Amino acid sequence: MDRAVNAADLGAAASGLSPLDLFLHASIVVQLVMLGLILCSAFVWAVIIEKIILMRRVNREATEFEDRFWSGGSLEDLYDSDGAKPLHPMAAVFGAAMGEWRRSARITGIDLARGGVRDRVDRAINITVTREMDRLSRRVVALATIGPVAPFVGLFGTVWGIMHAFGSIAAMHNTNLSVVAPGISEALFATAIGLVTAIPAYVAYNVTSSALDHFAERMDAFGTEFAAILSRQSEERS
Repeated sequence: MDRAVNAADLGAAASGLSPLDLFLHASIVVQLVMLGLILCSAFVWAVIIEKIILMRRVNREATEFEDRFWSGGSLEDLYDSDGAKPLHPMAAVFGAAMGEWRRSARITGIDLARGGVRDRVDRAINITVTREMDRLSRRVVALATIGPVAPFVGLFGTVWGIMHAFGSIAAMHNTNLSVVAPGISEALFATAIGLVTAIPAYVAYNVTSSALDHFAERMDAFGTEFAAILSRQSEERS
């Protein structure tokens, strides 16, 4: 006959339910699950911090560059100072378009107003935007993977922990709370770590994707405006 649960039993069970105790007393499989989820959580937060800093920087640099671009100064001087060796995405778009236009202008007898030049400039802009967005989007796909997968990994740890709890019951022939609590607690703790990992990853992926899409639209708009300026200058030269 199982003995009744009393206050001493509850105190003994509760004394070993701290996060560190749950990890140290968990089975090796659950420990590996927890450790993997903790590492994933650290990675998620590292990516979140990195993308926040990155997006603030590139938007600030884009604003400063657009101010210089629309200030009425020489595009040749701006290309020499910013476009030839671009340090940020917006300058890279400008440099790719301006560089292609300058190379075309050096061809003897070429008609800059013809469609081939405009097409090459447009392709240079599109390729540069795609390349820069690929660079800015690095490691964002990992957030999209960790977000939906982490809860299932935590669930695996939960199932394994419950199996461990039932194994303890079978071994001791006792359903006392002090026997069941550690296994159940480690199982639920694995689930909690999975959710703590997944929720920030999912939110960060959505927010970062939205910010990247907005910046891509900003570069596309600038590229379109700049291509129109180059086209107009080509027609004036012709």
